[in-house]
Amino acid sequence: MNHEAQQEQFRRDGYTVFDRVLEGELLDILRGQCADMVTRADAHLDRLGVDVDGITHRGNRYFAGECQRVQPALRRMLFSSVMADICRATLGDEAYFFYDQYVVKGAGGGMAFAWHQDSGYVVGNGGPPDHAPYLTCWCPLDDATQENGTIRVLPFSHVPDSRNGVVPHLRQPGTNDLVGWDGADQGVMVEAPAGSVVAFSSLLLHASGSNHTDQMRRVYLAQYSPEVILNPGTRQLRRDAIPILRRGKQVTFA
Repeated sequence: MNHEAQQEQFRRDGYTVFDRVLEGELLDILRGQCADMVTRADAHLDRLGVDVDGITHRGNRYFAGECQRVQPALRRMLFSSVMADICRATLGDEAYFFYDQYVVKGAGGGMAFAWHQDSGYVVGNGGPPDHAPYLTCWCPLDDATQENGTIRVLPFSHVPDSRNGVVPHLRQPGTNDLVGWDGADQGVMVEAPAGSVVAFSSLLLHASGSNHTDQMRRVYLAQYSPEVILNPGTRQLRRDAIPILRRGKQVTFA
């Protein structure tokens, strides 16, 4: 599959969009697994006896990670030829599956999410500050619009320092968000139909708005790294490092 235009935009701006590439079976899998994630997230909050755990806020905003470990059906999408093509166009010839996560915003006011780099969360949560930039594939399960809180991005040309590494992030009281940008530039709004993949560098500053519709806004994140990422000090594996590309060839299959 030829993705020269997306490859060039990713190199220049730090993000690109692969339109409707997950329509059909792969999108059905992601949608079908999402309700189980919300149920598990609520059960986890119940066990803790809280309504807020980190950046998850019951009924408003859910972040549930490492889903494929307990929902193996997701691996059919994670290690598909579609995702291998996207990794090849953005990361190059070497790629490892790193992390997955559902991000769901509740209907009628699901919370916004502050400006940040994904690598800012790795560093802010104790990960290695010198890890190579990795790839986030932001996959809307519903049409992502301004009304339901789609993402905004700050292309590298808008904030050149972000291309060079992790910018300082501060934790926001109340939401627990890590905030890496408070400038006037509100970036580029990315509205994308369900089944698309918004692919961006882990150094790209991005944010999302509130969900003002009467339906949940559901997104699945799949992240891939060009290297095995290890925790500092212990040198133990951080998250996952399952190869999907070696020397440009797909090596992992669902």
